[in-house]
Amino acid sequence: MHTLRLMHPDDLPEIMDIQLKVYDDALQETAEVIAQRLAQVPDLAIVAQDSQGICGYLFSYRSQQGVVTPLDGDFVEPPSSDCLYLHDLAVAPRALKRGIGPSLVKHKLRIARQAGLQHCSLVSVQDSAPFWQRLGFTTQKTTHPQHITALASYGVPAVYMQRRL
Repeated sequence: MHTLRLMHPDDLPEIMDIQLKVYDDALQETAEVIAQRLAQVPDLAIVAQDSQGICGYLFSYRSQQGVVTPLDGDFVEPPSSDCLYLHDLAVAPRALKRGIGPSLVKHKLRIARQAGLQHCSLVSVQDSAPFWQRLGFTTQKTTHPQHITALASYGVPAVYMQRRL
């Protein structure tokens, strides 16, 4: 059993520990970057918590359809948003196969719909595209040079994906 709640600054050590366990070295973001993201969008950073502590987390922010956020990039919310961008979803290895990832994503999709956003997008890494496809996301081709550079910043194969809300 897990509950979802807004992320707090004192959750950052557990979040960093989960990140270290689930992401390749090339995808590790610093504690400073993670803390800055929480400060930028505290209303859109959530955690899943069980009896042992934080077991998953999801960072997101309001964006524009088609915009790709680079690894370590700032969350820049435009004056007019039509898209919720999911930047970082991670579930602790001890909590896998319990539906925590889909629970975090579905919660965010509901919030995005209620806010009037029309799309949701993300960058899939570490062969996670099948997970995202089960949640209704499809791969999108990007030809804009800035977006191609942003995908390359991940240092691993990365795919831009999107779904309509």
